[in-house]
Amino acid sequence: MQQSRLDLFVDRMVSQRACLDHAAALIADMPGPVFELGLGNGRTYHHMCHIMPERDIYVFERAVASHPDSTPPDDRVLLGDVFDTLPEAQRRFGPTAVLIHADLGGHNRKKNDIFAQNVSPVIEPLLAVGGLMVSSDKMYFDHLVEQALPDGAVHGRCFIYRRDV
Repeated sequence: MQQSRLDLFVDRMVSQRACLDHAAALIADMPGPVFELGLGNGRTYHHMCHIMPERDIYVFERAVASHPDSTPPDDRVLLGDVFDTLPEAQRRFGPTAVLIHADLGGHNRKKNDIFAQNVSPVIEPLLAVGGLMVSSDKMYFDHLVEQALPDGAVHGRCFIYRRDV
């Protein structure tokens, strides 16, 4: 029997938390910013601020509509389409991000996959060597290696990639 939409949502949230907690521990000693691609309500951003309070966390979003407790400061928000703001971030930051989190997809898996194929090459140059990418969707990278999921994450509901070179 297929899972309910609620079960799928719960699996995604539990997996995001497990993967972000795991990633934060792995990059704890690395210098560099963290990027949140897509703010939405701001729950994931708020969690990242909680588990990495010393980090500069930059948010990429079309328009801020988050909960007031989960809204980043204006100087940490890059507004616009990611196909414009990510190349701008590449020029500004170079390959320095130690963690990039993306939960950009919608409810249509085929459209999500096409989007992931298109955005992966724009994300990849931002990640520092040793840095991690956590995504709710399968991504398509040339130089990032998919990692095993931590305990508590549900296979297929979150993905972790690492830049080794």
